[in-house]
Amino acid sequence: MQKLMAAIAAGGIAPVVAAAHPIELYRRIADGGGTLGGGETALDTVDWRPIFLSTGQDQLLVALAETMVPGSTTAQVDRFIDLLLSVDSTAKQKEFVAALTTVDEEAKKRLQKAFAELSAGDREKALTDFSEAHRGEFGNLKEWIVGAYYSSEQGMKELGWDGNFAFDTYPSCESVAVE
Repeated sequence: MQKLMAAIAAGGIAPVVAAAHPIELYRRIADGGGTLGGGETALDTVDWRPIFLSTGQDQLLVALAETMVPGSTTAQVDRFIDLLLSVDSTAKQKEFVAALTTVDEEAKKRLQKAFAELSAGDREKALTDFSEAHRGEFGNLKEWIVGAYYSSEQGMKELGWDGNFAFDTYPSCESVAVE
């Protein structure tokens, strides 16, 4: 995460609005060579606090992200998402918080506990139920979490990234014929 964020810390830009995918926001910031208002420098601090999310929402996001993509906690997915949300549009912020809230409400309704308080098995069950009953909200959260994880150094290494900023070739693309 540090190396990834250092790549965009070269200059400064004003906050920008994300398109459909949350990582598009990150790409727009990176393309501008800017930063996220200095928030990216605080991602690794011991006393980190969410910029946009409440502490409770962040704890819920940590539990949800770890259930969806094991390793999300060590990749600091919650911190990266919080940072992106802090400069995203109000509409995207509201959609994200509404989806988080619905996950928690559904867990309480079905299992009588907040999502973050559930056992790992119950979290998986609650998330499966949620994904079936609330496809749009589940898809929104999944895009944010998966996008943030696989944009982290840990996630990129899982995909085969070796630390270089450019690949010599793209093996998966070599056999694809484009007409």
